[in-house]
Amino acid sequence: MMKAMTKKYATDFIDIEHYRDLAKQKQKENTKFLIALKKKPPKQLDKIALEIHQEVFSEIDCTKCANCCKTLGPLWTEADIERVAKFLRMKVGDFEKAYLRVDEDGDKVFQTMPCPFLGSDDLCTIYEVRPKACREFPHTDRKKIYQINHLTLKNAEYCPAVYEFIEKLKTRQK
Repeated sequence: MMKAMTKKYATDFIDIEHYRDLAKQKQKENTKFLIALKKKPPKQLDKIALEIHQEVFSEIDCTKCANCCKTLGPLWTEADIERVAKFLRMKVGDFEKAYLRVDEDGDKVFQTMPCPFLGSDDLCTIYEVRPKACREFPHTDRKKIYQINHLTLKNAEYCPAVYEFIEKLKTRQK
C-alpha cells in the first residue's frame, strides 16, 4: 500500500499513516485533555485556539495533502447542492443522481470516495463553490472548540493539522 504524503516545511514530509497511528495512540490522553478543557475552558481559549490554528496552517499546506478529500466526504446541504449544481450547469436532480446518496442517518453524502471533484493535482475543481462542510473543515478555528471534542478527536486521525493543533494546544495549556 502506498502511503500518502504531504509537504510540511520546505523539506519535510508528513506521513499520513504515521499521523493516524499517533492520533490513535494518543486518543485516551487527548480525550482526557479535551474533557478537562471542556470542564474548565480558559478565558482566552478562543484566541489561543485561533492562534494555534493559524500557526499550524502556516506550517501545513492542505493542498499538498487532500487526505480529507480522499477519505472523508462532506454532508451536503440543500444550499450546497443548488450552488454546486448551478456552477456545474446541472439540474439539481441530475447532480444528486450523479454524485450523491442518502446515508443511514438520512444525510446526503457522496456515492463514492475520493471526492469526485478532487483533481489529479489534489486540488478542488469546485473550490470557489465547495460545500460548507469543506469550507469549515477541520473546524480548528471554531469558537468554543471544546464543544466539538468528539469531532476534533476523529478528525485528528485523518488530518495531520488537527493532530498538530491538539498537541500545540496541550503544550499551551500546561
